[in-house]
Amino acid sequence: MRRLIVLALLFITTISTSQVLSERDRATVIDEVLADRFNNLLPKLMDRADIDMWVVISREYNEDPVLKTMLPSTWLNARRRTILVFYRDKEANTIEKLAVARYNVGKNIISAWDKEKQPDQWQRLLEIIEKRNPSKIGLNYSDNYGLADGVVKTDYDAFISRLTRAQQVKVVSAEQLAVGWLETRTALEVGYFEQLVDITHDIIKDAFSAKVITPGVTSTDDVVWYLRQRVTDMGLETWFHPTVDIQRSEEKLESHIVSFSNRPEGKIIQKGDLIHCDFGITYLRLNTDCQQHAYVPKDGETKAPDFLIKAFKDGNKIQDILTSNFETGRSGNEILLAALKEGKEAGLRPSIYTHPLGMYGHAAGPTIGMWDSQGGVPGTGDYPLYENTGYAIELNTTVKIPEWNKDIRIMLEEAGFWGEDGFRYVSGRQEELMLVD
Repeated sequence: MRRLIVLALLFITTISTSQVLSERDRATVIDEVLADRFNNLLPKLMDRADIDMWVVISREYNEDPVLKTMLPSTWLNARRRTILVFYRDKEANTIEKLAVARYNVGKNIISAWDKEKQPDQWQRLLEIIEKRNPSKIGLNYSDNYGLADGVVKTDYDAFISRLTRAQQVKVVSAEQLAVGWLETRTALEVGYFEQLVDITHDIIKDAFSAKVITPGVTSTDDVVWYLRQRVTDMGLETWFHPTVDIQRSEEKLESHIVSFSNRPEGKIIQKGDLIHCDFGITYLRLNTDCQQHAYVPKDGETKAPDFLIKAFKDGNKIQDILTSNFETGRSGNEILLAALKEGKEAGLRPSIYTHPLGMYGHAAGPTIGMWDSQGGVPGTGDYPLYENTGYAIELNTTVKIPEWNKDIRIMLEEAGFWGEDGFRYVSGRQEELMLVD
């Protein structure tokens, strides 16, 4: 019986795949975005980081996370050892994009190595460095960000050992540059990001409907696998396995550790349940991360109970308090502590764990709390807020429900954008409980 229910869900196709581009059209978009980022964004980031040469080294199937975002649409991996060199001449206002590799890396990065003339790849890299004589040579190593720590020990040692002493002292961590590259969204990307969020919201709306959920029959696992299959059927990908969970009157509120890592599986959804999902997609090299709630009405109910509606509004209040504390230059920890203080003074019980969102789901940039680090996060929490950056506004507030004689947790997550005009949600947020009807 359970298998028949799951199979039936797979045939629901209320969301049109016409929203999603063909692979060929996606490739065009990805390469268009890359060209814009290389030519218009990268020079500004190199100037901001005060690095005039950036060397990114990777080998096939062991790619630096930054390099993966720089490959053209038709390159699914690096090839052999791929070395990219970006040289910024600020006075001439130029940027060179070179590959010490046998091939051009798409149309943006030109091969600068003729193996027949110079058989040694490392020696060719040294020739490029010597000719340009940069003030600083940025390499991707970082104590704080795994995504900015992509140079492996083998390549680091091989590179450093070939430099002269005068060149070695120019080598610096490219952490700020790498994080800037990963976190900054261009105007082109923001437009596509809105489409991703719309698709994500549409899939959740479909999953939290009577088309998918039959109270007393459908399990949380059924909805989870509906979400996974729907993503696959639409030609998309997801960067994490979705979750669906239940809060109800007769069950105690689980701890954060259970909520985040040890949720019960396969619970049957019943009338009167408050259900919640955590779900995201990957498309056009961007990612979404979204948490929303729905209520399963009892017989005769046409809306959620007032006490749940009020509790949900408390979640929206915490969102507003958090985003009102965004300020360019303010660190993630400063934003976190100010928002928690303001929320508690308003009589709420917030927990904030907001993270950068973009080319990776848990991306690089200012960490604004973790569920188990509400006093601040050393390192990534000290990083400042820059404009044109995206975030998963992820948080919860605990609310006492006398009608259920227990606490519940309103857990929300929506894609947000911080730019020159301040904060906005990429494509709206949930402001009312959905009804499964």
